[in-house]
Amino acid sequence: MTVRSRFHSIVSSIVSVHPHEISALLHAFSCFFFILSAYFVVLPLRDDGAISLGITNLPELFVGSLVLTLIAAPVSTVIFSLPYLSKGKALVLIHRFFSVSLVVFFVLWYSSSAKSFPSGSKVSVPHSTFKEDLKVDENLGSPAISPGSGNHGWFYISVRTGFFLWVALLNLITISSTWARIIDVLDSESGSRLFGFIGAGATLGQLLGSLFAAAMTWMGPFLLLFAALLMELAAQSSKGINQGIPHHTEELSSLREGEPDQHVETDEQIRPALAGSSPKSSTSLGNPRLWVMLDGLQLIMSSSYLLSISLFLWLGAVVSSFFYFQKITVVAMTVASPLGRRKLFAQINSFIAVFILAGQLTVTERILTVAGVTMAICLAPFIAFSNMVAITLWPTWFVVAVSETLRKVVMYVVTRPGRELLFTVVSREEKYKAKVCIDVIVQRLGDATAAGMYKFLFGTFNRRTSTVALYGLPVCLLWIVTAFRLGRRQEHLAKLHVASTP
Repeated sequence: MTVRSRFHSIVSSIVSVHPHEISALLHAFSCFFFILSAYFVVLPLRDDGAISLGITNLPELFVGSLVLTLIAAPVSTVIFSLPYLSKGKALVLIHRFFSVSLVVFFVLWYSSSAKSFPSGSKVSVPHSTFKEDLKVDENLGSPAISPGSGNHGWFYISVRTGFFLWVALLNLITISSTWARIIDVLDSESGSRLFGFIGAGATLGQLLGSLFAAAMTWMGPFLLLFAALLMELAAQSSKGINQGIPHHTEELSSLREGEPDQHVETDEQIRPALAGSSPKSSTSLGNPRLWVMLDGLQLIMSSSYLLSISLFLWLGAVVSSFFYFQKITVVAMTVASPLGRRKLFAQINSFIAVFILAGQLTVTERILTVAGVTMAICLAPFIAFSNMVAITLWPTWFVVAVSETLRKVVMYVVTRPGRELLFTVVSREEKYKAKVCIDVIVQRLGDATAAGMYKFLFGTFNRRTSTVALYGLPVCLLWIVTAFRLGRRQEHLAKLHVASTP
């Protein structure tokens, strides 16, 4: 037995995969591994930078993310629509662009940090222990949660504000674009089997990236260079996502170069049903237009199914942002040292990743294939509702930490793979145009909405986290109802797709 065949047999023993799917599966696994590794290497640096600007400024940063996304999202869809650029090459360019951008931010961050020290002083590497870094600050008027940004200069503030916005954009664009590519080469059946394993690559990246960030916190902005290298490795891995997949259906065969517009009669007959009762016929993806994002919005508005997906993701983003604000607020109030905050953020991410990885390798496939999409996407809003109740009754750091762990484990083990299955029953045009629009624009709209709500509630109720959580309960209930109806709709469309396939 050759090394290659032995490796394939090992993969087959872990996940139910056909021989022709192994190459694409492993490339998708490694691509997400490198993307999430890069993201979690720089995430503690980003969050601590945001705290240094003042907790009360976080909602404005989320609104800024929305504005930046509205500008950048059309660019990614235009890249995917260029006739002379294959989808695989477009994905490589997106990853490589963000790799270069991290190098640029390293230069800016390092320059701004040097200028923040008085002239003549030397910057030394801290040697304090983690226990010493976790100094409790009982003063609620500390700089970490004060309205202003301390005595920092405009360059310092600009760099950290820009980095916060950019990292959020990196996370959304790269992950959404990669998933769009994956679901274009996998159907609903193969996705149910393989999405859990692919997601495990992302979680393994989160684990190793968080562990590296926790161990190498003293490196500060130099972590950005390592993250840039990881993003380049993600670009290299994305090249093979479409390799080894037999294009046995029309939709998959259209991926081949030189045959971008082949359609069979059966596919044209079932496409309106899969688009959510939208009669709009598919147009060539090889026709670049500056208003391609408007096409994505038009596809969403003309499909009740895509509108339901948008509402589901919007509600999820609102709830997730509530938990994020609560976590940052508690850390800012209890940990005084910037180095200690970075270590704490990294260790929390590592702790969560261990449970997510174990769940994705053992639970995801069983839930998606046995319980179905409806159960998968309903579990996250149900857990979120339970967490809101717990925080309302016991607003402590321990409850917030446990709630954050449960929420993320359920989200990435079950709901996220189930969410991607929602797009396996739509047309190819909707996958590339509408999906990117939904994943990026709708996500940021949810973040911005939550930011405004949280800032109002946080100020109105004198920074009482328990009261803020109480107002999140109606959002969770609406999320549960939307998830149930959407899951039933997807299962119905999937059956239509199977019945119509010759």
